[in-house]
Amino acid sequence: MHILLVDDEEELVSTLAERLGFRGIRAEWATSGEKALELVQEKDFDIAVLDVKMPKTSGLELMGMLKEKSPGLRFIFVTGHGSESDFRQGRESGASFYLMKPLKLEVLVDTLEKTMAGKTQDQGDHLS
Repeated sequence: MHILLVDDEEELVSTLAERLGFRGIRAEWATSGEKALELVQEKDFDIAVLDVKMPKTSGLELMGMLKEKSPGLRFIFVTGHGSESDFRQGRESGASFYLMKPLKLEVLVDTLEKTMAGKTQDQGDHLS
C-alpha cells in the first residue's frame, strides 16, 4: 500500500507518514496541492488522504486535479471542521471516507485497509 498524505500542517503529515511506516505502510507527504501533484506525476499511489481546508487549493479541488493525473487513485478526506454538507460533497465527489481531526492512528490504518478493500463510509459514521 502506498499512501499520499496532504495537509498544510507539516508536523501532522510527517509524523503520520513516519508512524504508518512503522506499520509497514509506505507513506509520503506534501503540504501543498502543488507538491502533491508533483508527487503523483512521479510515483504511483493507492490512496490520497487530503485535508479539506488548505490554503490556495481545497482538498475537493485537489482531488479533481489528482484524479486527472491518476484515475485509479482513491481518496480519504480529513478535516477539523466537518459538517453534513461537507461530508455529502466529499462523498459525491468520490471520496471513500471522511475523517475528523484529530486523527487517531488506529482509525486511519483501519480506514486505509477498508479503502483498499473497496469499502466506503456510511453517512452516519463520519463523526465518530
